[in-house]
Amino acid sequence: MSEGGHQSRLALTAHPLQRIGAYALVHLGKGPAPESLLPEAFDHAVETVTKDAVRAALVRDGKSAEGFWLKASMSFFPNSKMNHHTNAKRDDTTIGDAVRTWRRMPDEVLWPAAACMLCGRQAVGFFGKVDVPLAESDLYRNNTPRGHSGMALCWPCLCCFYALPYGCRLTGGPSIALHSWDERFMARTLSRRVERNQQLIALGRPESKGVGTDEVLALQALRLHEDRLTAGVELLVFSNNNRGQMLEIQSLEQPLAEWLRRSSRPPRSRGFAALLRAHAAAEKAGIVALARNAFRAPERIVAACSRYLTAHLDQGLIRKDTTELAELCLSFVSEVTRMNQNEIDEIKAVGAQVATWLKAENSAGQLRAFNATRKDQSRMRYWLMRRNIDALLGTADRIDGPLITESQFRLLFDPEVDQAWFHRQLLVVSVVQHLHELGFAPADRAEVAEEHQEHPEDLDYLKGEES
Repeated sequence: MSEGGHQSRLALTAHPLQRIGAYALVHLGKGPAPESLLPEAFDHAVETVTKDAVRAALVRDGKSAEGFWLKASMSFFPNSKMNHHTNAKRDDTTIGDAVRTWRRMPDEVLWPAAACMLCGRQAVGFFGKVDVPLAESDLYRNNTPRGHSGMALCWPCLCCFYALPYGCRLTGGPSIALHSWDERFMARTLSRRVERNQQLIALGRPESKGVGTDEVLALQALRLHEDRLTAGVELLVFSNNNRGQMLEIQSLEQPLAEWLRRSSRPPRSRGFAALLRAHAAAEKAGIVALARNAFRAPERIVAACSRYLTAHLDQGLIRKDTTELAELCLSFVSEVTRMNQNEIDEIKAVGAQVATWLKAENSAGQLRAFNATRKDQSRMRYWLMRRNIDALLGTADRIDGPLITESQFRLLFDPEVDQAWFHRQLLVVSVVQHLHELGFAPADRAEVAEEHQEHPEDLDYLKGEES
């Protein structure tokens, strides 16, 4: 069968790893997109992949200084001709011929009726764990005829799996990949990754900088993407190694992924720097905690903002970055949680009234009394009711109207309101934001607290440096 025609045409399928490999081939072939990659460009890309496999195989020892690409191959193609344990006893010609034969399109199709299980085109054979990461072992499969070694694949789809390592962050152990149904994100993210991996392949060495956490790599890719995301992003951590095959998938839904992308770029970048400070701990970078919260518990992002903004309220102090962080926090509520805008406006209105009352009192002690109610809804309810009575009786004549209305009170304390606790968190954020805007600085406040110093990893992230 000729390698021209449809057998050199890429097609994007529903398989995330195949799609990652397809975009890697596009970059290697210097093409515009998978479906429009010309046959000669496809053949050039496949030849590049094969040459790199031969070069790595000739190293023979994955533990040597130039053996990283060979070591990484064991997590993709275990027991293949590229990394077989008998290569140590073979000469260069024998190894090179074996690898090229393994990576060559079969000359004869033994099962002409078989269709590729990914794209439906003519399959060139059946392929298992040696060729397809995470394919089910034929030892445990009882639903294919004897002699079949796995998945029916056409030549282009098979080559996508051969090119898969170029689109992954390689660690020598489990590999890390990003996938999305946003094709522009895939094209640009994979282009950067392939270019970097080609440099590492030429050296045969790993990244000089540590990998960091898997989730941080995803946030870095979002920050570098310039266009609006039209789909969510999946983080895949996987290994096809015989000693520990594994696959972990974490996802960011589109609203959260887009919020993170927009928030890390101007005009929100100052608020994002404050967001990193809000997530930072003693020896842990804020970007690490933010990335973990984004993938595993997004609701904790608002909680981290609230804790940071209220950290010095007992001393009567308002942080300098309060407005930027509060605005970013409220944008999370409207854009990610899709909270009703009328409810957001109601909570902000209460926050403005409370802040006005506290500013009029001009007392760190009164601010401390309000802050003490933050974790006790009964105390907060009593505090608001008491101040509301003062306002209605005219003893708090520096604010217009009631401190809180009946509908606003229900939003904060009605047990039938599912997220009343979340609304109270937003109230505190709103109060602190308005106090900052009003220039709240009572005479009895404490000395100015020492500003939080950014973690070096956070500084690298804000500068746009990849790990």
